Amino acid sequence: MRRQPAHPYTLLVGTLVVLLAAALSLTASPQQARAATVTVQAESYAAQSGVAVEATADSGGGQNAAYLADGDWMRFDNVDLGAAGRLTVSARVASATGSGTVELRTASLNGPLLAVVQTSPTGGWQNWVTRTTDVTSHPTGPQTVFAVLRSATPGDFVNINWFSFVGGGDSPTAGWIPVDQAQWNAQLAQFRAMTPAAVPSGVVRVPEFNATCAYSHSKPDDPIVLPGLPGASHMHSFFGNKSTDAFSTTQSLLANTPTSCTPAKDLSAYWIPTLYEGDRAVEAEGMIVYYGSRLPDPTATVPFPQGFRMIAGDAKAQAPTPAGSPGQFWCAGEGGEIGRSADGNWPVCAPKAHLTHQLVFPDCWDGKNLDSPDHKSHVAFTYDGKCSGAYPVAIPNLSFVVSYPTSGSTAGFRLASGMASSIHGDFFNAWDNAALGQRVKDCITQKAKCNSAGTF
Repeated sequence: MRRQPAHPYTLLVGTLVVLLAAALSLTASPQQARAATVTVQAESYAAQSGVAVEATADSGGGQNAAYLADGDWMRFDNVDLGAAGRLTVSARVASATGSGTVELRTASLNGPLLAVVQTSPTGGWQNWVTRTTDVTSHPTGPQTVFAVLRSATPGDFVNINWFSFVGGGDSPTAGWIPVDQAQWNAQLAQFRAMTPAAVPSGVVRVPEFNATCAYSHSKPDDPIVLPGLPGASHMHSFFGNKSTDAFSTTQSLLANTPTSCTPAKDLSAYWIPTLYEGDRAVEAEGMIVYYGSRLPDPTATVPFPQGFRMIAGDAKAQAPTPAGSPGQFWCAGEGGEIGRSADGNWPVCAPKAHLTHQLVFPDCWDGKNLDSPDHKSHVAFTYDGKCSGAYPVAIPNLSFVVSYPTSGSTAGFRLASGMASSIHGDFFNAWDNAALGQRVKDCITQKAKCNSAGTF
């Protein structure tokens, strides 16, 4: 018997998207003939049979294709498979019962077989894992791809959040910034030669350190997305390096020592869209930038390369965020949340509580690029406790925790980028290599909780 959705969902014809994963997206186009990573949201099919969509509890939120059974299918147009060479094909799946396969075919339902992704129970319909297979030869450039579900299990056997196609032989194109291998090798050698500090007894065994940053300034600039274009962005609130503007580069950040962060050797730039209460900007009391690890074994974690940059969240996401939505704003402090805004999208906090948000970044890196065209495709979230495949390098799991000096009201708020769902954050690494490396060595690889000074 087919499962029935708990709520009705409108089945929409979506668009294909390029992103790193987990529902963070930019629009794909046929012109990206050598795209190194294409991720297609499962709910963005151009045609389907037997498919419904539902809100997903997977990282990044959004929707997933649900209630999938033997014979169901989805069609995706203009999926850019890139150049010839190895292709890593992945599917983000969840299942409570039953096993089967997802056949990916090109051109038609019965067309040439591109890849077969195996599925099996994951522990629940919203317990997500990534299944991956490698393809040695494949059609190149934009293709029509069909996902055909096959299973001997009666009824539904799998949910799907997204598919990704990662080319192994793609060369850098516009927007890809390859790491300087000589500099990176020197940074790694310095890191590996470091002697870890002895961990005293009684230290909390959590892999973590942080930078505590005060609000610095606001500008309608974005040196990652819109470099060299002052005033071209929505308003951002900047933390960390006080010189950050549209013209910031790795060299300029390292050369400008004033920072709003502790420690002083963290000259990185951090920014988020400005929050407004009515027409009044509400600047955060501060931001704690946590560097940690979600890996069962964090010993493989290495520092970020100097000049590394990435974005979490989606400025274009404009969807309601009712109570219980993934990644929403919440109330910290005595009394917590006491209500919701009139539109339901924002919490109303008790008088002694304040509006808070935590934004989590990917923690696996391709090991090749400091940045990518969408500022996401060079990184990925670990979903199975390790970094492997196209993203083999474990980097610190970065997260922003931002606290605002307001309890809010039924009038709610707005972000410079729009609705609460559009919250996003940018990271441009300009740490002193030795200071960052020693913290990763002492705190993360030893599973020891450290403070902003990098001590236990």
